[in-house]
Order: sequence, then C-alpha cells, then structure tokens
Amino acid sequence: MPTEDGAGPDLRHHGDAEVRDDGSALVDLAVNVRAGTPPDWLRERIAASLTGLAAYPDGRAARAAVAARHGVGADRVLLTSGAAEAFVLLARALKVRRPVVVHPQFTEPEAALRDAGHTVDRVLLRAEDGFRLDPAAVPEEADLVVIGNPTNPTSVLHPAATIARLARPGRTLVVDEAFMDAVPGEREALAGRTDVPGLVVLRSLTKTWGLAGLRIGYLLAARETVAELARTQPLWPVSTPALAAAQACVTPRALAEAARAADLIAADRAHLVAGLSAFAARGVRVAEPAEGPFVLVRMADAAGVRRRLRDLGYAVRRGDTFPGLGADWVRMAVRDRATTDGLLRALVSALPGPSGPPTGRHPD
Repeated sequence: MPTEDGAGPDLRHHGDAEVRDDGSALVDLAVNVRAGTPPDWLRERIAASLTGLAAYPDGRAARAAVAARHGVGADRVLLTSGAAEAFVLLARALKVRRPVVVHPQFTEPEAALRDAGHTVDRVLLRAEDGFRLDPAAVPEEADLVVIGNPTNPTSVLHPAATIARLARPGRTLVVDEAFMDAVPGEREALAGRTDVPGLVVLRSLTKTWGLAGLRIGYLLAARETVAELARTQPLWPVSTPALAAAQACVTPRALAEAARAADLIAADRAHLVAGLSAFAARGVRVAEPAEGPFVLVRMADAAGVRRRLRDLGYAVRRGDTFPGLGADWVRMAVRDRATTDGLLRALVSALPGPSGPPTGRHPD
C-alpha cells in the first residue's frame, strides 16, 4: 500500500551512529562493511596513487575498467563519491513528478529526494509477506521507483525478473545493488542489463572492500541518463586514490576474491541465523531467507536488548529508523563464527525473560 509521510523515522540515521563515539570499545555488528578490509594489496594500490596527487583526477581508465567488468560501454558508467552520491544526483537532476521508494530499505534515496523538494510516496513491504515485492503494489503513475536488491535491512534478494516488471516507458527504475557482490554468483543482478527501459543500477565498492572512508561507487544507466547526471556532479567528484581503488576492485583477481568472500559470508550467515533461531522460545525471529551480509531480527524489547548488548561490548543497528519497521527490529551484520558465538553468548543475558542457554543449543 503506497503511503506518503514526511515525518516519522529519522531517515539520516545510519549504522555508523551506533559506534561513532565509543566504537573502539565495541564489536561492530551495526555497520555492513566487511571486517578485515581493505586487504593489503588494495592498500598498496591506493598508496601508490598518492604520488599523483598534484594532478587533477582523470577517471577515464577507472570508468573503462568498470564498463569492461559489466560488459557495457564507458558512456553507460558514472563514477560517484560512494553510491550515496548517486541518490543525490538522481534527486537533483531528474525531472520527476511522482517518485516512489519501496521500503523498508536504505533511507538515503528518500532523504535525498525530499531534500531536493520532491514529495515521496512509499510502498511498504510487509513482514508477514517476507518483505517480498509485489510489482502491482507500485502505482502505475510512478515515474521514479527505487528499490534495493539485496535489500538493506531486510536481506531479501528479489528475483531480477520481478524487479524488471517494474520497468515502464517514461519511468526511471533505480535498483540499489550495493550488496550484490556479497551474493554468491551475483544471482538476480541487473547490472549490465541494457534491455530494461529506464534502468539505473547503483553499485558500491565500500562494503566488500572496506572503503567507506574513501567514498567510491558507480552507477550504470543509459548514456543519456549518465550524461544528465554527470552535468549535476561537481568537477572532479572522485579523488585519485578512489579512482585507483575502483580500477583495482574490478580486476579478475579482485572479482575472484569477492566471490570467495561471498561464499564465506553465506556460510557465516547460516551460522548466525542458526544461532539466533535457537532463541525462538525467547521471542527472537529472523527475517528469512536472508541473502545479504546482514540479517534483520525481530525481538521483544529490542531497544533494551541493544542497550544491554552495548554494555556487553556489542553494537547492533536499531531498526525503527527504517520506514515500515517498528521498535521491535534490529539489524545485525554477518561476521566470522568466533564473533557470532560471542554475540550469541551475550544474547543469553541481554534478551528479556529467564536467563540461560537457548533450548537445543548452547552458543559456544
């Protein structure tokens, strides 16, 4: 059901706020950047670029590399200062009358649209439906539709064919694939597709490669859309070190490493989901099937659980700032098994109700 709501959740609250002040003392399960990154070889590539800082950035080589990675022409690629910049460009550059954002999802697209003066409709997916997309729920008259895949924070991976059904002549369809490289085989990806009218796909290099502080991402779209968005960008929007990172992260070596990381994330996520499911008797419910490097969890007294977990050294992301979710949701990043087991031990005392190991499994 589409809704329009200018108030409600704080759209500018993000996971980093959970660890900003005392994050060094906390195990970070609130931010979805892969732990242990960037790898040494990537640090070295970025460091080597520093000798060229006297020159203005030249993005041609990085743009060509990204284009080759997705099998499209360079004129279909726009490099951005993180994927979040792309949402601002879309909100400012495109002349749209009825933008629709499919929630729950990353809130920055709606925040950018509202900042640009747009009235935004929301299509709220429901927990009882598994947060699955029904294309018929999106109004026909919507001329801009934004959806994440896999979606942050629900971890739902929508079928590419289902998302493609949202495409219409005269409509821009924005698909945020910031976490798609964490999905084994990148199944259901639309990046590189040129047969879907109005398609704009956003990718981030900050999550898998640990480059949130460097700010590098890109979008793929029709050449006319790319040219229109580029006119809205400031001069030299992507720094030389970020351009070096973009080139490095789309090499065959990097893609192979990302594929291995995606397989490991899937295994670590299964371990986390199994551990959380063992707390079902104490009211814990995981939104399944989860396909991203994070899981969405429903529990009683979620705010209290978050506070108690902080006292025990673990930070998780509150869920109530995502439209369509209430105060009984939290998001947890997937981490290695040792970190997850520590979280599960902390949950024994952090959850409301009688303390003790979950039935059927001791979180060790």
